[in-house]
Amino acid sequence: MAGRPGYGQPDSRNPFATTSPYSQPLRQYSVDSISSDQYSSRNASSVPLTGQYSDQYTPYSAPSSEDAHDSRHYSASVDSHMSTSTAPTYNPFADIPGSREPYPAWSADRQIPMSTEEIEDIFLDLTHKFGFQKDSMRNMFDFLMQALDSRASRMSPNQALLTLHADYIGGQHANYRKWYFAAQLNLDDAVGQSQNPGLQRLRSVKGNVKTASTKSLDSALNRWRNAMNNMSQYDRLRQVALWLLCWGEAGNVRFTPECLCFIFKCADDYYRSPECQNSVDPVREGLYLDTVIKPLYRFMRDQGYEVVEGKFVRKEKDHDEIIGYDDINQLFWYPEGIAKIVMQDGRRLVDSPPPQRYPQFGRIDWNKVFFKTYFERRSTAHLLVNFNRIWILHIAVFWFYTAFNSPKVYAPKNKQFPSAPMTWSATALGGAVSTLIMIAATIAEFSYIPTTWNNASHLTTRLIFLLVVLALTGGPTFYIAIVDDRPAPSNIPLIISIVQFFISVVATLTFGLLPSGRMFGDRVAGKARKYMASQTFTASYPTLGRGPRTASISLWILIFGCKFAESYFFLTSSFSSPIAVMARTKVQGCNDRFFGNALCQNQVPFALTIMYIMDLILFFLDTYLWYIIWVVVFSIGRSFSLGLSIWTPWSEVFTRLPKRIYAKMLATAEMEVKYKPKVLVSQVWNAIIISMYREHLLSIDHVQRLLYHQTDGADGHRTLRAPPFFTNNKGNSGDFFPPGGEAERRISFFASSLTTAIPEPLPVDAMPTFTVLVPHYSEKILLSLREIIKEEDQNTRVTLLEYLKQLHSVEWDNFVKDTKILAEESAHFDGTSSTNEKTSRVDDLPFYCIGFKTSAPEYTLRTRIWASLRAQTLYRTVSGMMNYAKAIKLLYRVENPQIVQRFAGNTDRLERELERMARRKFKFAVSMQRFAKFNKEEQENAEFLLRAYPELQIAYLDEEAGVKGSEPRLFSALIDGHSEIDPQTGKRKPKFRVELPGNPILGDGKSDNQNHAIIFYRGEYLQLIDANQDNYLEECLKIRNILGEFEEYSISSQSPYAQWGHKEFTKHPVAIVGTREYIFSENIGVLGDIAAGKEQTFGTMTPRTLAWIGAKLHYGHPDFLNATFMSTRGGVSKAQKGLHLNEDIFAGMNAMGRGGRIKHAEYYQCGKGRDLGFGTILNFQTKLGTGMGEQMLSREYYYLGTQLPIDRFLAFYYGHPGFHINNILVIYSIQVFMVTLLYIGTLNKQLAICKVDSQSNVLAGQPGCYNLIPVFDWIKRCIMSIFLVFFIAFLPLFLQELLERGTGKALIRLGKHFLSLSPIFEVFSTQIYSQSILSNLTFGGARYIATGRGFANTRISFTILYSRFAGPSIYMGMRNLMLLLYATMAIWTPYLIYFWFSVLSLCIAPFVFNPHQFSFPDFIIDYREFLRWMSRGNSKTTSSSWYGYCRLSRTMITGYKKKKLGHPSEKLSGDVPRASWKAVIFSEIVWPICSATIFIVAYMFVKSFPDRDGRQNPSPLIRIAVIAVGPVAWNAAILLGLFFISLFIGPMLDSWKKFPAVMASLAHFLCLIGLLVFFEFFWFLELWDASHAVLGVISIIAIQRAIQKILIAVFLTREYKHDETNRAWWSGKWYGRGLGSSAFSQPAREFIVKIVEMSSWSSDFLLGHILMIIMTPPTLIPFIDKLHSMMILVASFQTNSPSIVLHQTEASTSMDCVQVYHRLRLHGCCISCLDRFACPFQGSHHLYLHCMPEHLMTACVWTGLNILVHIAFVLHSLSVHSLYIHLHSAGSL
Repeated sequence: MAGRPGYGQPDSRNPFATTSPYSQPLRQYSVDSISSDQYSSRNASSVPLTGQYSDQYTPYSAPSSEDAHDSRHYSASVDSHMSTSTAPTYNPFADIPGSREPYPAWSADRQIPMSTEEIEDIFLDLTHKFGFQKDSMRNMFDFLMQALDSRASRMSPNQALLTLHADYIGGQHANYRKWYFAAQLNLDDAVGQSQNPGLQRLRSVKGNVKTASTKSLDSALNRWRNAMNNMSQYDRLRQVALWLLCWGEAGNVRFTPECLCFIFKCADDYYRSPECQNSVDPVREGLYLDTVIKPLYRFMRDQGYEVVEGKFVRKEKDHDEIIGYDDINQLFWYPEGIAKIVMQDGRRLVDSPPPQRYPQFGRIDWNKVFFKTYFERRSTAHLLVNFNRIWILHIAVFWFYTAFNSPKVYAPKNKQFPSAPMTWSATALGGAVSTLIMIAATIAEFSYIPTTWNNASHLTTRLIFLLVVLALTGGPTFYIAIVDDRPAPSNIPLIISIVQFFISVVATLTFGLLPSGRMFGDRVAGKARKYMASQTFTASYPTLGRGPRTASISLWILIFGCKFAESYFFLTSSFSSPIAVMARTKVQGCNDRFFGNALCQNQVPFALTIMYIMDLILFFLDTYLWYIIWVVVFSIGRSFSLGLSIWTPWSEVFTRLPKRIYAKMLATAEMEVKYKPKVLVSQVWNAIIISMYREHLLSIDHVQRLLYHQTDGADGHRTLRAPPFFTNNKGNSGDFFPPGGEAERRISFFASSLTTAIPEPLPVDAMPTFTVLVPHYSEKILLSLREIIKEEDQNTRVTLLEYLKQLHSVEWDNFVKDTKILAEESAHFDGTSSTNEKTSRVDDLPFYCIGFKTSAPEYTLRTRIWASLRAQTLYRTVSGMMNYAKAIKLLYRVENPQIVQRFAGNTDRLERELERMARRKFKFAVSMQRFAKFNKEEQENAEFLLRAYPELQIAYLDEEAGVKGSEPRLFSALIDGHSEIDPQTGKRKPKFRVELPGNPILGDGKSDNQNHAIIFYRGEYLQLIDANQDNYLEECLKIRNILGEFEEYSISSQSPYAQWGHKEFTKHPVAIVGTREYIFSENIGVLGDIAAGKEQTFGTMTPRTLAWIGAKLHYGHPDFLNATFMSTRGGVSKAQKGLHLNEDIFAGMNAMGRGGRIKHAEYYQCGKGRDLGFGTILNFQTKLGTGMGEQMLSREYYYLGTQLPIDRFLAFYYGHPGFHINNILVIYSIQVFMVTLLYIGTLNKQLAICKVDSQSNVLAGQPGCYNLIPVFDWIKRCIMSIFLVFFIAFLPLFLQELLERGTGKALIRLGKHFLSLSPIFEVFSTQIYSQSILSNLTFGGARYIATGRGFANTRISFTILYSRFAGPSIYMGMRNLMLLLYATMAIWTPYLIYFWFSVLSLCIAPFVFNPHQFSFPDFIIDYREFLRWMSRGNSKTTSSSWYGYCRLSRTMITGYKKKKLGHPSEKLSGDVPRASWKAVIFSEIVWPICSATIFIVAYMFVKSFPDRDGRQNPSPLIRIAVIAVGPVAWNAAILLGLFFISLFIGPMLDSWKKFPAVMASLAHFLCLIGLLVFFEFFWFLELWDASHAVLGVISIIAIQRAIQKILIAVFLTREYKHDETNRAWWSGKWYGRGLGSSAFSQPAREFIVKIVEMSSWSSDFLLGHILMIIMTPPTLIPFIDKLHSMMILVASFQTNSPSIVLHQTEASTSMDCVQVYHRLRLHGCCISCLDRFACPFQGSHHLYLHCMPEHLMTACVWTGLNILVHIAFVLHSLSVHSLYIHLHSAGSL
């Protein structure tokens, strides 16, 4: 920077001068104008913002005289050290050193470089100079002080400030410093186009200015270091404060970290200018937000949203048309980008001197500045560009293998085998294949990178080079083919072909191993300054140590070594026999009327081509199989090396546990008073056991056996006796825990986890501060009583409480015993206790039923909490995470016995001291996005959380109406349990309330929710938690060890600036520490177990290896983040709508690309809930799949895929996108194999197959036969390969269970999976994954799906399941089922049974895993509802109809009309973007035509042979065309006739409401009849040959499908957002429907729509009936419902029969049991009265009741009764005024 007049003469080329140019800030306030209170004892570590400003906060007002001398009251948080208050304040910590200090480690007695008052002055000065909000200033002041306090607790205050400044501003790994040099701002001397070498870089030779050594990068780095080293602590703190203030109000601009760096630099330059320093009057509050942030925010918002009728509506734009956060951010990476920033008058910002830039921010025209830096075009070509090395390593090698084993394919016609030169050359074409892949990838890359920008020049060079390589690897083959048949022998062709082969091998290895980003312009390690930004922000990959790098390379050598060897012998070499017999086979004796024998004689080569494709897919699948095997092997080895296996004897794990607790979890080195280890360990261990008892996991008997007890010793002294648990070597855990219970699992993991090497803990007062952040939207906070004891809906068979009681029976018993003890104590206290044993036994019944017998809130709340802690609720998450506070207090008390002695006898003061420490070290914030809009129940539950946990902080969005005609103002607000309650509103007053630039929710919600609350985190580390997680005390005790994984406990005492090369400051920082998740929903049904198993392997076993070899990314939510590292690099997640749907993995990719290390800790776990129902699990998988489709489009995948070294690239690929691409290939393998079977089946059906002997030699005497026996053997091998690919999916889970729970439990779990038909679910979920990815890549539509986390105890109707899964799976499954049916008829082998199982899974899986699917009454109701669903929606709008489903399914192709017509129903439809033409042409036109052609050729082949009489068949093409098009023409004729009938008659029959429905039903009926008639006619034409008829039907379906898709894609315009046109068609009334002039054109469009709909309706009608028929036999099996429920829900009680629900109409009255009896009799139920006893609530008698028999229940169904199950007993004095009759388990009570 040039020297600026007015502040000394620093180095003219560097902004941070040796001589400090800063003047002390002028105080614009007086001490007298500020008042504050002492920190209250309860909130000593946070900011008690009780003081409010005296006047209205108006950031938009002009500066006033009051602003110049601000007399507003400043918060106590900031002025606590200069208080003039004389009010006496009681301080309970007066005798504790540092207890009066809010930031004890930053106190005057610790030689702090600056006092808190001086830091306050800095914040005030900056606020007055820049116009920051005062609430934001107070928040950031507390933020900075807590950060300093956290660091200064383990290092000197000086070092704390130094390292903090190094992390934010000037250190080697500070993002700001990296950006400063990447954007070449060190060359920004006088800045202007004429004088800035950075901007002239492209015009100079290679961009290097060699005239002055001072402009070299090395010297610039040294000058930077010197400037940082010589900077005063005051200047350092002022820079950090300015950064935080800029960041704290940035809102969505925080997602663009380099943009924020630019803002900070401009602000910093301006601050040091004379203009700023000489200004006296403070600028108005909110100026920074208005002039700097809001314009940027509005640009971001307007990219995706537009204002329609006063509301923001999502624009119909895809990612390649939206300038997103990353595009905005990347502009600031390059000097050319910064030079594009222009004012509204056209001037460039960089032409102004640096000190003058900041004041001009309000005049920047951002609309002229930004542009796309990467086009996220929706195309599968992204897979080619990003993963080109994968395709090369497979397709090219497959070519080498196959070409060598297919000599007959390219042998001359007159020879049996090719010549040696031709063999070499044909094989060498694998190099040309790899080069062609590279060329295609390079051409595709051109379309993703703006060629006008400065990063596409290397692509042109690469393309030219690749064309040369293609000539070298492919050209010689043409020469050899020409000279091959020449008689003159010559060695030249052989030499050329061998050279060609080796060039091809070198080319393939080069292209397969070398990242394309390092070719002709090394973006990873190139020295040119033009690549510095790309290297800095996308390729600063943390280096691996020698051990991990060796393991990484070894892993991939083993995987590909095994893969290439196995694939050659099992796939390619064995394929040579079918190739040999098929390559030259021509079918004889066939003929077609139009094509002659041109098609049919080549049927064998056609089949061989499809077999080649099939073999290639298996070649890909093999790699993933070997990847799974070797990753599991490495993971197991790693597990044993870490000591994590259960295969350690009981004596090893549990006997040594006390010693390990003492050695690894307690920081005892600095204890003032030394105690025996047993004394300290006993306190920790007893606390763990008691916490489990309080959670009702252990009974009192178990607790007695597990606790340390004090006993009288021989010498009369009290001694501690260890529990027998630690001394019992027999290993019988049943003596200490409930067998198989949660307590045993937790203690076993706790014990085994301490066998590993873990970082040593720091003392509690020296540990860093951390924050747990939970984003919350609408997740259940606390279950209400009604939700617990009442069925969810009419399809639920059991109440939630009954379900939970069965799942957690032991815990329920413990809970009941605990509740009874409380009740007895209460009764004894009230004098109402009963001594009658019989009465007492009767009184206990309500306890076991509902957990209480009185409606007192303290008892009902206990039941609600018990249930909430076993469901996926926010209360469970909060109570679990609050164990951190308990753990910190426990550790602090244990390690500091002197504190206990000091407060001897005063437990309250001791507890307050412990709470003070817990508050200081641990913060917990829940970002409740909807808090201000909660309903009454949600507000009550949130308030309950705050009262239960006063330290819990809730960040929320507060909305304030704007001035008339202006947008509402939104604020980020923070409250906690100590916040005052406003008596007027009844709401808590926020501690901080920071205005936002606008609505922060511009993306999918979660990342925006995290971002708006991120300013309220405190400390150095963040743990990101979801609202369905849990935590445990024993795990929370390891928090100091986990934070030690960040490797920041022992920091060098040297300055990071003085010792630039010091290893402590050059090592890549740890950005993320991943941990294990335990899926606590694993015992809830087989689907819960499957989901848990996937998480167990994906979240534990795989990351164990991936983290070791440097390939783990952030995809778990117990993960800990380095908060400073992440917050200065764009935050904890990315937020562009749709693109960043899987927001958390982008944080990992961002961290990895910017130099952050990602680790995985095995010794710590958090609980995690998963989706439990079939639909919700698949919704979750759909979200993952569509999110993965979006990831494929992202620039992060582009950078990683084209820049990572080969071993890390392969680990990234197979650990992340490779899993999903493998799923796609698995489904493709099924489809391609079905087509292969079809073609081979046609050959087997029509040709005479040769018989062979045992040596596979053809037997004599078989003229005209075809030897296809090797082909049939190949089919068996293919089936085995596909079976292995599916089966291998269970291997990781089995081995994980084997390692951690033993052989028995592993076998039981695997057996349970197979008995529960989980393979069916695996096949189906694979299809859902693949379909969601491919659909997203083609059409888009990725969005957040609220999957729901309830229990899967509700039956879903057939129509809902059908409409949800028909498109993604059932249609495809049925098409493949038809292919398999033909294959079974034409070429039967027992191996096909597996495929029947697999393909049928695609059709029936949704119904197999539906609770009570085979209940006969519900099955009948399903059928009735299906018929209604197919029929409704034509006379009036209904929420669920076939028409609505059909219409919605085509909108992703047609899209909705943009024009708003004001129809009410339009508001109910979301905006679905229309697919691009490029995507539609291939997927909806070209591919369906190609697919139909494949099946038509097969059908024509079987019809090309003479019949038995030797006559030529009629043209099969004409026959198939007539039968395929005939129903369409028939439908068109019917529709046309009915259209005119309705047009003329409909208006006259306007009063007949059902006229449209009758017309629609008539059309549907005639359509169905026509379809059946045409099929019968076709079967007749086929002379009742079933196999030919099936093959013909396959072709007909393919043709009709192609016709429908073409009609929709080509002829249909956009849909209206209402269904008026449908009803207009059937009713004939086109007027008065809001269609306007479109009423004249719409009938034509609707005619095409109806043609398509008629075909679809008949198909769905028949398909639904086929599925119903398939599922009918199981419903007739006795007890099938009970067996099926046991299979999928585990809890057998769910199989109870339905019963009648009795609703009480008069809420004020109660119904006794006699009335219940009569009411049930009225409903026809058979009741058996087993016993009577006195009702505990009333004087009447209570009945044990049993439900009606099955046949009567069925009769009730037909009479339309409402069937449900309810629990027992009349609930007295509750708001639930229904009568609940327990019909099944009352007898067991």
